Amino acid sequence: MLLAIDTSVGTSVAIVDRDLGTLAVASSPDTRGHAELIGVLIDECLRDSGIAVTELSGVVAGMGPGPFTGLRVGIAAARAFAFGTGVPVVPLASHDAVAFGEDEPIVVTTDARRRELFYSVYSGSDDAGLPLRVEGPALAKAEGFVAPAGHHLIHATSIDAASLGHLAETWYAVGRPFPADEPLYLRSPDVTISAGPKRVTG
Repeated sequence: MLLAIDTSVGTSVAIVDRDLGTLAVASSPDTRGHAELIGVLIDECLRDSGIAVTELSGVVAGMGPGPFTGLRVGIAAARAFAFGTGVPVVPLASHDAVAFGEDEPIVVTTDARRRELFYSVYSGSDDAGLPLRVEGPALAKAEGFVAPAGHHLIHATSIDAASLGHLAETWYAVGRPFPADEPLYLRSPDVTISAGPKRVTG
């Protein structure tokens, strides 16, 4: 049984089980209120599902791509929750959750702001139903962006944490090693630390 968290677009939390299915989902489309929402949504899912924290076997973290500030909130929450409960973090690309279950060639895009898109290209799914990513995640200008010939374009305005959780369950069931636990920011944060102290003038 897994708790799944994604903040690469809005904020989405779910509790899923391979046999029992989706037990609870809570989400918000707000792309800037991740820090205020994440704890509330986790609590809501635990209450709605009736699942005790001790019943969870892992925490799935959507690793992006996504804007730096929002994405790191979800990843930090997943890591903190996993540490506190003594279960592993399962890192997966957020775009893979959108592509999960798609058999045809597709391109998944999400808003990267600044008139840009994050995109990932998939050739379909393997025999286990896992998405086959052949390019990306990467960053591109939104204006004029088109999918390669023969690919259906899916612009995702949200990432469903339930799909992310079921993807992780399938990934584990077929014995495939999980990806590295590295966030897919693809771009530096908007705010940086200055090289030295500011000069004070009187």
